[in-house]
Amino acid sequence: MVTGYYFPNFHRDCGSMLQWERVKTSVEKGEIVACHQFGGDWMHVFELTKRLIEIESVTGNEKQVALFLRDHLSSLGYGVKLEEAAPERFNIEAFAGKPLVVLTTHLDTVPPFIPFREDDRFIYGRGACDAKGLIAAQIEAAERLRQEGENRIGLLFVVGEERDSAGALFANQRPPGSRYFIDGEPTENRLAVASKGSLRLEITARGRSAHSAYPEQGDSAILKLLDVLQDIRHIQLPVDPTLGSSTCNIGVLEGGMRPNVIADQARAEIMFRSVEPIDQLKRRLEETVRGRAEIDYRFEVPVMRLGAVEGFETTVVSYTSDVPFLDRWGQPFLLGPGSILDAHTDHERISKKELLKGVELYSRLARHLINEG
Repeated sequence: MVTGYYFPNFHRDCGSMLQWERVKTSVEKGEIVACHQFGGDWMHVFELTKRLIEIESVTGNEKQVALFLRDHLSSLGYGVKLEEAAPERFNIEAFAGKPLVVLTTHLDTVPPFIPFREDDRFIYGRGACDAKGLIAAQIEAAERLRQEGENRIGLLFVVGEERDSAGALFANQRPPGSRYFIDGEPTENRLAVASKGSLRLEITARGRSAHSAYPEQGDSAILKLLDVLQDIRHIQLPVDPTLGSSTCNIGVLEGGMRPNVIADQARAEIMFRSVEPIDQLKRRLEETVRGRAEIDYRFEVPVMRLGAVEGFETTVVSYTSDVPFLDRWGQPFLLGPGSILDAHTDHERISKKELLKGVELYSRLARHLINEG
C-alpha cells in the first residue's frame, strides 16, 4: 500500500500531496499492511520509523542514529548541524530557514533494544512511540509545511532525555531565536496542558559488617534502609485537582555481599512524580529520613503548566519531558502520537493510523503558531 511518503525534494514535488491523500484514504479504510520503500529515494513515515527503530540508541549510545538523521535531513535540503552535547553524543539541528517554530523530540531510548516488527495496525520495537515514530512524524510534518512554501520551520533531535536531558540542556545554551517549540512525547495526539514534576534520588544507609551468626556484633545497613523506605512509603503526598496524585517508585535496591555477612552498606534509587514544587518534596523527605541515611538528589524536573490551542483536544500527563530545559527556544507545546502506557514496555508500539494523524496535527499546530507570529 502507498502511505505517508516524503521525498528529498518534497517541498518542490507537485505529486506529494496527492500521494499523502492517497495514504490517508488507505489508512482510514484499514488497508495499510506493511512498511515498504517505493522507488528511488521515496521513503514514507512508516519506513523512516522502521529505519530509526533498527538503529539501537539506548541513552549514551545515540551517535549512529544521529549520523543517520544528519545524512537523511541533509538529503532533504535542510541546513543540518551535528552538535556534540556530550562526548560522542550528538544533537541534530535542521533548519529550513530562520525558524519561528521548532519541532523537537529525543533520539535516545530506554534499554533494552527491541527489534522492529509490524502487523497491519501497529509498528513495534524500542522507540516506536518514545520517540522514533515521533521523529518520523515531525519530519513528515515539516516537509508538508515546506511544500506549502513555509520555511520558518526547524527540527531539533536531542540526546539524553530518558536520563538527564543532557541534549536539551546543551541546546538551550544555543537558542536559534524561535518563538515556539513543539516537543514530541506520546500524548495520544492531545495537547498536554500540564505535566507532573519529577525527582530522582539515591538513598544510602551505612552499617557495620559482622558474621551473620553474631548479628549483635554488626549493624545491618539493609535493615536501616528498609526502615527508612517504609517511612518514605507512608509520606502523605499532595494531590492536585488537575494533575492528580504525587507518586513514588522504589526502582532499585542493592545491599550486602553474602547471606552470611551482615551488610555494611545498602542503597535504593527512587523516582517521585510530583504535583508540588520539588523543594517542598525535598523538605518532606529530609524530615522523614532524619539523618538515618544519606540522600543524594540526582535529577529534578519542575511541574509544568502548558498552553492550549482552540481546536486541539487536551490532556494532562504524569511523566516529564525536555520542555523545562528548552525555555530559551520559545513558548512550549507538548504533543505526539502513541500512548505512554506502551512506552518503556516489552511490547512498545505505535498505531499506524495514529502516527499519520500525528503528522496532520504537528503540521496543523505549527502552521497555526506561524500564523500567530
